[in-house]
Amino acid sequence: MNKSIVSCFPEMPPVVGFAATATFRGSTLTEKPSYGGFDQQVASFAELPGPALVVFEDLDQPVVSATFGEIMCTSYKRFGAKGLITSGAGRDLDQVRALNFPVFTNGTICSHGYSRFPSLGHPVQVGGLTIKTGDLIHGDCNGVTTIPIDIAKRVAALCEHYMDAEAIILNYLKSDQVTPQGLAEALQQCRLTLQQLANIRK
Repeated sequence: MNKSIVSCFPEMPPVVGFAATATFRGSTLTEKPSYGGFDQQVASFAELPGPALVVFEDLDQPVVSATFGEIMCTSYKRFGAKGLITSGAGRDLDQVRALNFPVFTNGTICSHGYSRFPSLGHPVQVGGLTIKTGDLIHGDCNGVTTIPIDIAKRVAALCEHYMDAEAIILNYLKSDQVTPQGLAEALQQCRLTLQQLANIRK
């Protein structure tokens, strides 16, 4: 996702889960009850292939109220969700932090609004990406990204090897003496190692 979506709690460890999508609107008072569909949303978590990451597209532009607060996040965590992502804003951040529940937003706002979920389970637009229910998502202090499910196992298997390749450079820079030539050699060794990984992938 683009830089509009940032971690509210960058000190928390990375989170991985499967998207449970919804749209959100808080600007309009209607006859329908607030949070209509909330129970259906948490029930849908059981249909995912793994733990849920709740993903909201806020339909209000500009944002007028918080997508989530303490009660919503407490509920999501109780039903097994690992975190929440919204193109809108959040509130109750002290309380949500205490839950150890990662959230990613486009900002913070105190307004409650007339919260409702116009749609559940449909594709949403968040941070420049189209997210579908069931998409595999990774989020951490650097931001949020999707991982194609068909290569997820290979990505996980290669991560440690990729870090080992980068460690060639970092370990050299931590040595007692460094030179431009030594750095060039470390860079070249790293490139060769990464090329070997690329060949394994093929």
